[in-house]
Amino acid sequence: MRILIIEDNPDIQANLYGFLEPKGHVLDSASNGYAGLALAAQNNYDVVVLDIMLPGLSGIEVCQKLRSELKNPVPVLMLTARDTLQDKVDGFESGADDYLVKPFSLVELEVRLKALVRRASGNNAASTLLRVGELTFDTDTYQATRNGQLLALTKTGYTILKCMMREAPKVVPRETLEHEVWGDDRPDSDALRTHIHALRQALDKPFAFPMLRTVPGLGFKLVSQNDPS
Repeated sequence: MRILIIEDNPDIQANLYGFLEPKGHVLDSASNGYAGLALAAQNNYDVVVLDIMLPGLSGIEVCQKLRSELKNPVPVLMLTARDTLQDKVDGFESGADDYLVKPFSLVELEVRLKALVRRASGNNAASTLLRVGELTFDTDTYQATRNGQLLALTKTGYTILKCMMREAPKVVPRETLEHEVWGDDRPDSDALRTHIHALRQALDKPFAFPMLRTVPGLGFKLVSQNDPS
């Protein structure tokens, strides 16, 4: 699982990293609500672990913005030291999917996260929107937009973009993209280069910074912000 942890207690953050990373999960973390919301907007996560009492934006506010402004359906597990019925109602009404009271068992937390991800995977027929930063792509309607502006792509361009968005921010090898487009019947010529160039023209040329980056000797990746690397 790729997990975003939004928690201001460094000891809890350290415990989560120490327990979950050795099991193969990939973790990002933020110590305040604003930073957590920014990470959720920039990257694709399988699940979010969200503390309610946070500096900046509260966990309730983060979850509300995640749902209402970002339209992000990522499963959210709320952590809190408060266990009154009203606290739980507030959490669920803000858009949370599950609730765990501190102190909690790390084993139980992992089990609950896996259950949330399984449930979300079962609902993927209703969730066809890919998002990387300001870039969105509805794989049902084949409408791609960047910063609200519709992108005009070829069929092959959509195929490449979909593959790269699903893998973002990881590097996608050239061979993987070629297989996505042509299967086992890959062309002898460097046709991929032509399609990447056309995709760049539509995706990057009219905008402030390039999202599609070449990683020499490896392949290509999408970035959600103006990273010079």
